Amino acid sequence: MADAVSSLLQRGVSDIFPNNADSQQEDDNLAHRLENADQPLRIKLGIDPTGTDLHLGHSLPIRKLRAFQDLGHKAVLIIGDFTARVGDPTGKSEVRRQLTEAEVQHNIQTYLDQIKPILDFETPDRLEVRYNSEWLSKIDLAKTLELLTTMTVGQMLAKEGFAERYQQGTPVYLHEFLYPLLQGYDSVAVEADVELGGTDQKFNIAIGRDLQRHFGLRPQFGLLTPILLGTDGVQKMSKSLNNYVGLAEDAVSMYSKLEKTPDALLPEYFEHLTNLSLKDLPENPREQQKLLAHTVVSQYHSVAIANETQQSLAAMVTQGDMSQTDVIPEYSLAEVTFPAKLFYLLSASGLCSSSSDARRQIKGGAVKLDGTKITVVDQTYDQPDDLIGAVLQVGKKKFIRFIA
Repeated sequence: MADAVSSLLQRGVSDIFPNNADSQQEDDNLAHRLENADQPLRIKLGIDPTGTDLHLGHSLPIRKLRAFQDLGHKAVLIIGDFTARVGDPTGKSEVRRQLTEAEVQHNIQTYLDQIKPILDFETPDRLEVRYNSEWLSKIDLAKTLELLTTMTVGQMLAKEGFAERYQQGTPVYLHEFLYPLLQGYDSVAVEADVELGGTDQKFNIAIGRDLQRHFGLRPQFGLLTPILLGTDGVQKMSKSLNNYVGLAEDAVSMYSKLEKTPDALLPEYFEHLTNLSLKDLPENPREQQKLLAHTVVSQYHSVAIANETQQSLAAMVTQGDMSQTDVIPEYSLAEVTFPAKLFYLLSASGLCSSSSDARRQIKGGAVKLDGTKITVVDQTYDQPDDLIGAVLQVGKKKFIRFIA
């Protein structure tokens, strides 16, 4: 048990608080609490369905939640259908747009579909899915005032982003001050023992501890996972930066992106995105790239699909006499004049025999960019950054990856 707990609390963890490793008191030593628990702990993770797409960076706390499940504890997944309509202000330079109820409901289903390959939804008593509208929609003004009395304006302005916006004269709205209190009250409502989140959630999780104490509950532990670097190895993974791997991406796109992982990033990706032993990885970086791609595709699709994807990409490259390695052929955008039509790029890259052929392929639904079907014949891209790193596909066997 001690070894399993040690692995759980070390691999892929940036911070645990409180964390008095020498203490035998369960309230400030999570390892001691886990090793001596007479019943499963309640491990909380809240997600706000503010969009439709999750990527591997979002998977880190979800994977850690699964690790707690595997150790016998109960995952309490809170869908922030109420808080999503407010929007987490963490790290935002301006107020977030408030979503409609219909938008939130649509996003919830897409999130759950993408999370299912990670969490154990089947084992009885290992997962509890809750919606925070269940309790937040019933809070009256008296309860709201009670929540507000637990925090000062000075404490709120210490939150990341608020102080900068205030000093710059960017409006900070009162409803944004409520967000950390609402998220913290979730911990009260479900009586969480541990709350998971990225390092950017430390403030919000700490508020949950304070509120639990205020309402007479044992304060939860906070366990933070790191912010994952994107496939460029420079900035955090983000769809807007086009350095992401989406959880819902098709197997070819997912594999082809991960097999290009920079060497320096491989240890981080293996630690945070797989359960493989870090001591038993191949020495050759190229073999590590292939193993990483195969492992992650297996998790989100299946081992059979990962095998088929790896073999088909290798065969495609070999048959095209492009290389002796199983990488997708690359096409440089350095000489392309932008704005550029996609049908021109299909022709110039050799994926189609001519611009006319490219138009026919688009009309026929045979063209995909990063797994998304292109339906607009005159699809235009304004700058190379819109395409760098993306995989262009025609049919089932023709691929190229755009590079600078």
